[in-house]
Amino acid sequence: MAASDRSAGKTYAEACAWKLPGNIPENVREIVVQPIAPPLDCDLVFSSLPSNVARETEEAFARAGYPVISNSSSYRMDEDVPLIIPEINDDHLGLIDRQKEKRGFTTGFIVTNPNCAVISFAPPLAALHRKFGIDSCIVTTMQAISGAGYPGVASMDIVDNVFPYIAGEEPKVETEAQKILGLMTESGVEKADFPVSAQCFRVPVVDGHMVSVRVNLKNKGTLEEVSDSMRNFPSLDLHSAPDPFIEVTDEPSRPQTRLDRDNGNGMAITVGRIFPDNVFDYRFVSMSHNTVRGAAGCAILNAELLVSKGII
Repeated sequence: MAASDRSAGKTYAEACAWKLPGNIPENVREIVVQPIAPPLDCDLVFSSLPSNVARETEEAFARAGYPVISNSSSYRMDEDVPLIIPEINDDHLGLIDRQKEKRGFTTGFIVTNPNCAVISFAPPLAALHRKFGIDSCIVTTMQAISGAGYPGVASMDIVDNVFPYIAGEEPKVETEAQKILGLMTESGVEKADFPVSAQCFRVPVVDGHMVSVRVNLKNKGTLEEVSDSMRNFPSLDLHSAPDPFIEVTDEPSRPQTRLDRDNGNGMAITVGRIFPDNVFDYRFVSMSHNTVRGAAGCAILNAELLVSKGII
């Protein structure tokens, strides 16, 4: 466990502003926080650093031989860095060899998680793209305050309010989705060939990102076929992988953030309100737990994927 100079040398209990239900687990509370630089006594590194320090620090660990699984945004769009949702694009791990050669790494490398909002809607888009092809889509995100990190959004800004701007979020959502849904080729990842238009809102919910999606398909399908493409999207045989990966609900009032964010132990994507649209072909609502599937859980699942592939 490592962190900045402000926390290094303290026990985890002393350094951590614990905000989860219950108490800090006894088996970690007395761990002494180390300085955030190699070497560390570990097999791989999970990074959730602020973007202003992540780039330099993560490269230092990768160059020192550590596999780095990053929840930070610094490397997501680098052409030689895999941006992975394990159920969707595990073939993008082929970028690791290219990354090592380009950057002169030995056993180290960097693999990244997507933005927490992207994880909420990229899986159903992946299902549709595989089955029908996508021509274009519009996404409107309703993002929980925990996505802003601690202490998050000031209460005077978010209580009794919806905030229609999250700095830098809309370009991330648009470009990361295209990379994740892109095709792995001999020359690298070829981004998905359809535009994504995003508007991102902060809403007064603690956990759980909800996304309204409208999509045009290249090849038309019936409502039943569209629903089945999501419902039958394959899960993975990994310890933290949910089964089903995408939970499709037919209840007209679902998904709801409070009721559905913990589906699949917080690792599932829940989709509902799938209907034909008057302007686009179809519309639906998709949601996931932003701090579980959208952050720590995805990092752990990516590590499990790397182990299953024999990469670490």
